[in-house]
Amino acid sequence: MASNSTKSFLADAGYGEQELDANSALMELDKGLRSGKLGEQCEAVVRFPRLFQKYPFPILINSAFLKLADVFRVGMLGSLASIIPERKNAHHSIRQSLDSHDNVEVEAAVFAAANFSAQSKDFAVGICNKISEMIQGLATPVDLKLKLIPILQHMHHDAILASSARQLLQQLVTSYPSTKMVIVSLHTFTLLAASSLVDTPKQIQLLLQYLKNDPRKAVKRLAIQDLKLLANKTPHTWSRENIQALCECALQTPYDSLKLGMLSVLSTLSGTIAIKHYFSIASGNVGSSPRSSDLVRLAQECCYHNNRGIAAHGVRVLTNITVSCQEKDLLALEQDAVFGLESLLVLCSQDDSPGAQATLKIALNCMVKLAKGRPHLSQSVVETLLTQLHSAQDAARILMCHCLAAIAMQLPVLGDGMLGDLMELYKVIGRSATDKQQELLVSLATVIFVASQKALSAEVKAVIKQQLESVSNGWTVYRIARQASRMGNHDMARELYQSLLTQVASEHFYFWLNSLKEFSHAEQCLTGLQEENYSSALSCIAESLKFYHKGIASLTAASTPLNPLSFQCEFVKLRIDLLQAFSQLICTCNSLKTSPPPAIATTIAMTLGNDLQRCGRISNQMKQSMEEFRSLASRYGDLYQASFDADSATLRNVELQQQSCLLISHAIEALILDPESASFQEYGSTGAAHADSEYERRMMSVYNHVLEEVESLNRKYTPVSYMHTACLCNAIISLLKVPLSFQRYFFQKLQSTSIKLALSPSPRNPAEPIAVQNNQQLALKVEGVVQHGSKPGLFRKIQSVCLNVSSTLQSKSGQDYKIPIDNMTNEMEQRVEPHNDYFSTQFLLNFAILGTHNITVESSVKDANGIVWKTGPRTTIFVKSLEDPYSQQIRLQQQQAQQPLQQQQQRNAYSRF
Repeated sequence: MASNSTKSFLADAGYGEQELDANSALMELDKGLRSGKLGEQCEAVVRFPRLFQKYPFPILINSAFLKLADVFRVGMLGSLASIIPERKNAHHSIRQSLDSHDNVEVEAAVFAAANFSAQSKDFAVGICNKISEMIQGLATPVDLKLKLIPILQHMHHDAILASSARQLLQQLVTSYPSTKMVIVSLHTFTLLAASSLVDTPKQIQLLLQYLKNDPRKAVKRLAIQDLKLLANKTPHTWSRENIQALCECALQTPYDSLKLGMLSVLSTLSGTIAIKHYFSIASGNVGSSPRSSDLVRLAQECCYHNNRGIAAHGVRVLTNITVSCQEKDLLALEQDAVFGLESLLVLCSQDDSPGAQATLKIALNCMVKLAKGRPHLSQSVVETLLTQLHSAQDAARILMCHCLAAIAMQLPVLGDGMLGDLMELYKVIGRSATDKQQELLVSLATVIFVASQKALSAEVKAVIKQQLESVSNGWTVYRIARQASRMGNHDMARELYQSLLTQVASEHFYFWLNSLKEFSHAEQCLTGLQEENYSSALSCIAESLKFYHKGIASLTAASTPLNPLSFQCEFVKLRIDLLQAFSQLICTCNSLKTSPPPAIATTIAMTLGNDLQRCGRISNQMKQSMEEFRSLASRYGDLYQASFDADSATLRNVELQQQSCLLISHAIEALILDPESASFQEYGSTGAAHADSEYERRMMSVYNHVLEEVESLNRKYTPVSYMHTACLCNAIISLLKVPLSFQRYFFQKLQSTSIKLALSPSPRNPAEPIAVQNNQQLALKVEGVVQHGSKPGLFRKIQSVCLNVSSTLQSKSGQDYKIPIDNMTNEMEQRVEPHNDYFSTQFLLNFAILGTHNITVESSVKDANGIVWKTGPRTTIFVKSLEDPYSQQIRLQQQQAQQPLQQQQQRNAYSRF
């Protein structure tokens, strides 16, 4: 009977012709697992993934895994540690299995013990003594001891537990000097120290001791590997003596492989706070001079080593020392770093091997860091790159172009100098249509856009278009156009988008490209703006708005249910509203000339007690403009909060648009509406020196200039004069003259994060309400799953999920009773932390008022930095509150009792007549 039911259940993708609920489906699969036939058991196991897809409920999944674990014994149980870390029967099962005489079961128990120890403090405390006894027991085989020792790395839940595990490991390292035992014990030692953050300096000293004194190369390699781990995780715990000991070992070792590993550790430390500790002056000791230290001597010796990896790490150490140390007499070190980088660049740029490319990346990163930290060296670095660019391999050229673009972004003054060489190179490359050539076309075009800073000359555009027409494919042209949009070269971008319109087969792609072309055309219209020419500014803005409206129509047509383009649409709508607000403000400023205040304006102002009324109708218009700009700033803030998956450059761009709105709003208030209470301290020079892009740098420069002008007028003149309105109009023109940058998130989403909510109880038909009695509370369970794309957590990760539940009364029943005010609304909020991307919580809701209620559940997330993001989704269900039977019975009885009395009163009334 069980076999037949199992077969009928497993018949097809729907798990049988008859639809079963989750519990029934699990019971049927359980029957298959318990079948005496191996084939039916295997079939039941294979069907579990399809069951999880159909019913993705954690309770069912946990139960199913436990049933599977019963089939596969303890090994499967170990994989469930993150789901059931505190399940006591699982703990007991693992302890029992460790004493088994079956070697397979013991190995599975060791695996499960390691996983549960990492998740559960109670299990780790309870199992620690058991593991210690087995490791120290003479009857335990050595192979089993080697598998048990790594469990001790998870004994980091409290200091006492970590201390006891460390004592045991110390004893093992001393008592068992064999290579395998020392390697396993030392590595476990390191992982325990890194997790517990207890005795990390002692662990560094122990590893250095083994590196120096132990003759076995395997042990030395393990010590170097663990030192690298501690250098990455806890660089602040490294003392000067530790770094000095490592330098001495690297200077003395005759083996290149060991020297490479030690230099790798030192290069990691040289980019952290540890390098400052090494060169600092301790109490009672004279600090080491950067020019005479063993670390510098080691780096100088290794800069020209025949091993590329050693040379790369040596150059990296020299670069980090040069950038970190603030001494002025570092000319020799600077020259050593530059010469080492040049030699490494020449060596690696001629080699296409993966090792050479990896080394080249290290050298180029050092060049960018050196140019930023020591700007006086940047010119020689750029000249070296440009010289080598002509003779390098294509793969190296691509990396060198990225380096040049990064340097030009940091130091725009170098852009003009490199433009000529870049154009000469662009003319001669691209003889073939290989992937490397196509990538090089994009990289070189990007550097040219960065180096040009402002609008491209006709000659530059002609060279780029001619080269693209000859060898490039459509995807390369699109990538170059995208870079032009990011760099603000909208004239070039428009022409490239136009050339691609007829090369796409999809209707949605056509509308997407057409919208980009219209947006580029709209921004190009703003390049003709000139200060003091306000009528021309209005014409330019109107022309720009015309193309923006065409573009938003195409963008809407390009959206699909799977790709709604919500960020792009909202960003463009805000840009349109901002341009309209700018245009309206310029018209308001012009109204001071076309409609000046009436002669009795001063009298009206004195009568009303509002001095601003003497300015006439412009005062009310300015107030409306200020509120509009504040509203736009708030909407930009909402867009920022909704863009959880955006990269930092895109978010900074949105933030700059918001600051532009706040700047104009503040200028209106400071110049016209409330000049006396205006404060300029909070609007200081903020971050212009630390701008990450030319667009941000130019915007910050405009902000500072506008604030200086506003503050100057605020102190000298009373409002409202033509100088005040001219200042506002010039501020608008200055902001619009900076070409808008369409950042990466507008074109490409590298991180994808979404939340899927499930509410229970939930109606079978979404339009039907859930029935609940008004004297009871509804227990609303909210479950959710965090879904990721291919690169989860690339920019930021979810720390917790905030669930907000609110209810509103949609329609009220005929009866109306007096209800306490507390029972009329529901407004609740809870924060939950996802566990393996799953979370759940419950809410108790009151529906004392009879009628239909609308329940809205909205989710937002908080990242690791404590920033709240409004990611959604927003889910709605309906609840119908019904009168409970007991209250209904009492009410009917009262009505029936009142009817004879009402009839008697009516008869009395009739008798009087």
